[in-house]
Amino acid sequence: FLSYTKIHEIISKMYKKFNETLNNIGENEGGIDKFSRGYESFGVHRCADGGLYCKEWAPGAEGVFLTGDFNDWNPFSYPYKKLDYGKWELYIPPKQNKSQLVPHGSKLKVVIRSKSGEILYRISPWAKYVTREGENVNYDWIHWDPEHPYKFKHSRPKKPRGVRIYESHVGISSYEGKIASYKHFTYNVLPRIKDLGYNCIQMMAIMEHAYYASFGYQITSFFAASSRYGTPEELKELVDTAHSMGITVLLDVVHSHASKNSEDGLNMFDGTDSCYFHSGPRGNHDLWDSRLFIYSSWEVLRFLLSNIRWWLEEYGFDGFRFDGVTSMLYHHHGMGQAFSGDYHEYFGLQVDEDALIYLMLANHLVHTLYPDSITVAEDVSGMPALCSPISQGGVGFDYRLAMAIPDKWIQLLKEFKDEDWNMGNIVYTLTNRRYLEKCIAYAESHDQALVGDKTLAFWLMDAEMYTNMSVLTPFTPVIDRGIQLHKMIRLITHALGGEGYLNFMGNEFGHPEWLDFPRKGNNESYHYARRQFHLTDDDLLRYKFLNNFDRDMNKLEERCGWLSAPQAYVSEKHEGNKIIAFERAGLVFIFNFHPSKSYTDYRVGTTLPGKFRIVLDTDAAEYGGHQRLDHSTEFFSQPFKHNERPCSLLVYIPNRVGLILQNVDMPN
Repeated sequence: FLSYTKIHEIISKMYKKFNETLNNIGENEGGIDKFSRGYESFGVHRCADGGLYCKEWAPGAEGVFLTGDFNDWNPFSYPYKKLDYGKWELYIPPKQNKSQLVPHGSKLKVVIRSKSGEILYRISPWAKYVTREGENVNYDWIHWDPEHPYKFKHSRPKKPRGVRIYESHVGISSYEGKIASYKHFTYNVLPRIKDLGYNCIQMMAIMEHAYYASFGYQITSFFAASSRYGTPEELKELVDTAHSMGITVLLDVVHSHASKNSEDGLNMFDGTDSCYFHSGPRGNHDLWDSRLFIYSSWEVLRFLLSNIRWWLEEYGFDGFRFDGVTSMLYHHHGMGQAFSGDYHEYFGLQVDEDALIYLMLANHLVHTLYPDSITVAEDVSGMPALCSPISQGGVGFDYRLAMAIPDKWIQLLKEFKDEDWNMGNIVYTLTNRRYLEKCIAYAESHDQALVGDKTLAFWLMDAEMYTNMSVLTPFTPVIDRGIQLHKMIRLITHALGGEGYLNFMGNEFGHPEWLDFPRKGNNESYHYARRQFHLTDDDLLRYKFLNNFDRDMNKLEERCGWLSAPQAYVSEKHEGNKIIAFERAGLVFIFNFHPSKSYTDYRVGTTLPGKFRIVLDTDAAEYGGHQRLDHSTEFFSQPFKHNERPCSLLVYIPNRVGLILQNVDMPN
């Protein structure tokens, strides 16, 4: 048994360690503000006099040199000077004619002479742009110093009261079988996201990754925006355009591990297996086949915190979704752990305190620089206080992903008949979160879209999506069930599951294919690495119904604000009738999951007296429903106590329908 006194002691210890680290940064570096500006000195920089200043951290190197197009690739003509603590610096004076010493767009390499005498050609960990030419296997480091860098025109939007996230990947955002561009996303996808009512986008696979099929989770260059979609300036335009639409932009940041690539990655940068990573077995993630950062290292802290700041300052991102937080939090990295919720799982020697302190520092930095920033933790363990303020001993995230919810929907669709769905279990999964720790709810994300798994639409409709989605053909039982449940699952997840909502691009309209990146196993095909948005524009296809519903659901939330309201009061979860009813943000939500039974004059409890009207109905014709509810009907609640609510009203609830009632006597 772990007493609350012991838990308090552990949390107090971590808070003390955080403050000690912050104070050490202040004493030795002049504060976290200066410490997190590493990108201003490390790497390669043009000086005001036209010269070049270069700096690297390579503690295991015997010698460091700069080479490239500018010196005809002479590997040793420009040696760095060794400084304390494994740092190296180089100043190259300007040319006499004051022309650029290293022109924009030219290639560079850092040359490392290892302790064994080996000569290694490396990309600077601070490189801002890398690209791969033609059939080359490795990436080249390109000096990025444009004469006219992009200038932001629009201010950052204020933090949304209820965050509705559109999980996005630039490369797959076109219906064509190719890698789409930042420009394509800016001009073709952002308007769709805005129209759908999402107020936030989470950009995946932006940090440069050599292997496209890694979905952006095997990072090779942490300060470089992926060149396969375009230039850094085009990404800045994308973010700026989103801001002009009032859309918050989050970066999917990967600080939990790094690619094992050494030719064009961080691995073996100075010729040793340590440097940025733990040496030996502790520095390898066995499941991901990647390297693990040593968060106790001073220079690794500088690198990662500077990386956080770089994306905020240089590209205008408004926050981050931190990937792989569970792997960071524990020495076992979550592998082979079931996480029952027992406090022993969260407080003990298995916790990586150095990683925890880094996450606290990262959240402190983000929220100090930009108080309206948003940070989201991808943690499956349920670590307590992860989303509590640092001042209260928490880690400081704004939200955590409610990762149990999509698993529950997949389990129901795979293992149970509709009539055997357990209403109480659904409600439990959707409401099982710690008080005052906010969650992002989602019915499915990119994980479910990947090959090897199935999206909800595919679990529901499978092969019939290819043959029976035309409005010119009658509903088949499979398509009818699929379309109705697809909407209901999304609505109840949106309304009951958290304080934010997330959807992966294309899933809102039931995208008919899985996601599979080009690889040897599929003959390097791009056929499944795309999103067919044009399907929603075809008036003869039923995808438009799901798209319409998603849009109106989001826009109603914007108006009524249930995501920012306190948790819902669930007044009914009736197993026999398959009814779930709850109230949130002054609205009454009613779901009838029964496959065949409809109910006339069904009594539903409410706290509010007065007149109610339907404001959203999954059965409406514009959403591919059967139009069994008359939206002109007025429902009057009476002072008749029902299910512990002081008032109640009588409603007709058709089978497989979710609806929202609003009290029209109350202001919005």
